Amino acid sequence: MKAKLLLFVFLLSGLAATVRAEVVVPSVFSDNMVLQQNADVAFWGKAAPKEKITISQTWSSEKAVVTADQDGNWSARIGTVSAGGPYEVTIKGAKNEISIKNVLLGEVWICSGQSNMEMQMKGFGGQPVKDAAFYISTARPEVPIRSCNLRRIKSLNEEFDCPATWYVHDSEGVSEASATAYFFALRLYEALRIPIGIINVSWGGTPIEAWMDRDVLKDGFAEEFDLSFYDRNEFPKKDPQKAPAVLYNGMLHSVVPFTAKGFIWYQGCENRTRFEQYTRLQPAFVEMLREQWGNEDMPFYFTQIAPYSYGAPQKREGGYMMWAQAQTLAKIPHSGMAATHDSGELECIHPAAKKNVGDRLAGLALFNDYGAKGFDPNPPIFQSVEFEGETAKVKFAVDNMGLSPINLDLPGFELAGEDRVFHPATARVAHDKSVIIVKSPDVKAPVAVRYGMYNWSEATLFNCYGVPASPFRSDNWE
Repeated sequence: MKAKLLLFVFLLSGLAATVRAEVVVPSVFSDNMVLQQNADVAFWGKAAPKEKITISQTWSSEKAVVTADQDGNWSARIGTVSAGGPYEVTIKGAKNEISIKNVLLGEVWICSGQSNMEMQMKGFGGQPVKDAAFYISTARPEVPIRSCNLRRIKSLNEEFDCPATWYVHDSEGVSEASATAYFFALRLYEALRIPIGIINVSWGGTPIEAWMDRDVLKDGFAEEFDLSFYDRNEFPKKDPQKAPAVLYNGMLHSVVPFTAKGFIWYQGCENRTRFEQYTRLQPAFVEMLREQWGNEDMPFYFTQIAPYSYGAPQKREGGYMMWAQAQTLAKIPHSGMAATHDSGELECIHPAAKKNVGDRLAGLALFNDYGAKGFDPNPPIFQSVEFEGETAKVKFAVDNMGLSPINLDLPGFELAGEDRVFHPATARVAHDKSVIIVKSPDVKAPVAVRYGMYNWSEATLFNCYGVPASPFRSDNWE
């Protein structure tokens, strides 16, 4: 009996060795994918130790030939040409061959975050995406927009693969696509008329630290996050998907460094009660992305959280978080923020107006990366304030078209005096249209000004292209 058991174990070991000897790649490399045009795109995978791997494709005669290292890991770069397709990519090893069909070359963006990025065009139960039925029902496969969804995976170890599916632009594919990412891709396609690929790496209700590399957290935030569960090799019992680095390990790591133009991000609600910390976490997150993708100028465009009651509309954490997000702009080169102060819903944390978000993210990319001009995609951002008698004179970073609307009293502002008690105030756009004058009948000598500093507030101030100004505060009081 013992001899039979040993023979069985030996046969299993041999079978495992045979399986390991075959060339494999992460499932993000699969039929219908989009690769970044005019780039040296990354491929990687596993094979037998010292096995030779050849990558060929049908857009040129170029081939990449690499040898797996002693652990069976290999990586390669192969040049792409201008946008087009469909093409085929073949990855060949000693014992097997992988053929990836219907490949397009175009612009690729990684799209990540929590539920407002994860939310598909088909919506969540009882929570629709505005006009989704129109876009789903009229989808045409010949439109070269492709979306890729990664499965939700948490892990204590950096995973080689996370199951992923690429969809073409038919009704099923559009229905399954992240709504925010889809509208972003649609606007890019309408402007550029080339293939667009979006890779959705998201999980609802998760904090930014879950998406960050464990080493980054150990180096920069060791006193702020408990990482001891890794030493025990077991997930925390409560909300394990929210634990530091577990979604980086299970999901994001599997697409590093899939060659992409940039990164769009919609996350923040889960960190809103730690808004000060977020001003340090998000820049560290972006630095990690750029280092791991090997592109220190990789564009990073993020969405400001939208107003929502959180069960207590007059609490301030949501407003504080919006301002914290805006403050990271100065800390992250080549970044931009899609403002959503006009796009929230009082009693739904997943606003239906996803097209607003996707369009604004796309506006940032088109303006900064694709040469579009003649408009300003950036929200007006508080720069400075001067207090003169009963008024606050607030200056914004805004283009030369200035703030809007003019000639109206704008509610939603607050002023406080030395007693630190805030009172409702109104603002008017000044003759210098980058400035507003704020007044309150209840504050005769203001020393602090705020706008939108609540969980729920309504936008009243915009730039001349309909982009809402970011909520802000001039003070740092509790």
